[in-house]
Amino acid sequence: MRRTVAEHQQAVLEVLARAWKGEAGAPLLHDAGTRVPLADAAGRVLAAELRAPIDLPPFANSQMDGFAVWAEARQEQPKDVDSATSTVYRVAAAIPAGILPPRLEAGTAAPIMTGAMLPEGANAVVPVEQAHPAHFPAEGGTVELPATAPGTFVRARGSDLPAGSAAIPAGALLNAAHIGLASALGRSSLMVRPRPRVLLVTTGDEVLLPGDPRAADGLPEGRIFDANMALLRANLQQAGVEVVLAPVVLDDPHALLEVLDGYVDTVDLVLSTGGISAGAFEVVKQALSGLEVDFVSLALQPGGPQALGSYKGVPFIGFPGNPVSGAVSFELFLRPALAQLLGAPAPRRRVLAALERPLSSPAGRYQVRRGIYEGPEYESAASVREVGGPSSHLLGALAQANALIHIPAGVTELHAGAKVEVWLL
Repeated sequence: MRRTVAEHQQAVLEVLARAWKGEAGAPLLHDAGTRVPLADAAGRVLAAELRAPIDLPPFANSQMDGFAVWAEARQEQPKDVDSATSTVYRVAAAIPAGILPPRLEAGTAAPIMTGAMLPEGANAVVPVEQAHPAHFPAEGGTVELPATAPGTFVRARGSDLPAGSAAIPAGALLNAAHIGLASALGRSSLMVRPRPRVLLVTTGDEVLLPGDPRAADGLPEGRIFDANMALLRANLQQAGVEVVLAPVVLDDPHALLEVLDGYVDTVDLVLSTGGISAGAFEVVKQALSGLEVDFVSLALQPGGPQALGSYKGVPFIGFPGNPVSGAVSFELFLRPALAQLLGAPAPRRRVLAALERPLSSPAGRYQVRRGIYEGPEYESAASVREVGGPSSHLLGALAQANALIHIPAGVTELHAGAKVEVWLL
């Protein structure tokens, strides 16, 4: 079976959507969510909109270390402080953060620290650097301060978020800023959507995991260390899913089926690497041919062979075994589907950039080259150059790349300066 890249993208989305939205039982995407401690919420998807239960900040406070004063409204207001006119104030008691200050009496200025509550009777802050002398005199002393305007260097109550306003939308992938905001709003836990559990299966007689005792004295001849499991695990975790790692499966169809049967009832997706091409030992194809898995060929390089379907009712996706093929397949097919279905994270940002050097591409193939992007996003000055080459084993080049260069099928020659679509990594 042959498909275009766009057709396979849609097919992956449909397979996952059917299984996760479901028609019976408790579909993954219809789950009301679960409450988790705030410390465990980063990287999860918020199940329901969080509205601010309090004003943020909850009280008017000082933006600077300085003096709290009452500033008269004038027709001609100084921008911040006006050194042309000044007033001598009697120094009131200092106001540190964390106390309820007494009312400020007329004609006095209270030393106030950053974040401290503005006292009643004050409506502005003059930075200590603008004072004469430029330090905090003792209580009862005097200080000369330039004129200022009401509201200067004051963080008004609710100026960040007023109580009742939307703070974090449902579907947001919770990052550090979200966690900090939720904590500032007094939340110790959040309702998050369930995370899909993805079984990651790497196949191949030749594959050893780092730390395998068989490689204690050096990598045996004919063996390779795994890259796929580590690479795809990191990508999946970044995409907001829970990863379950299966042992490396030898090129034995019965061994693969045994592993799948041991995990399939506990996961929402099976993702395998290797064993789906045209070789004599394609273990995934041998084990699953005739079942509900299609083995398709795309006019794509790298990543031409693909597998898609279900195993015992659980979505099954198979990527090629070369690590760059697996990485490109994830970016083209699985990351966008996860983003659309789970709401997080967004697919890679796509920009246009000028090629630094010419490129050629085989006729009729959609190529994804690895590149180094330079320049501001969305700007005409942006450029990109290929790193490494088109081969699917060049993991070192992938590690250097910060972009994927997309060359559509039918384009065989691109000159230096030609504009190409680039996905930023």
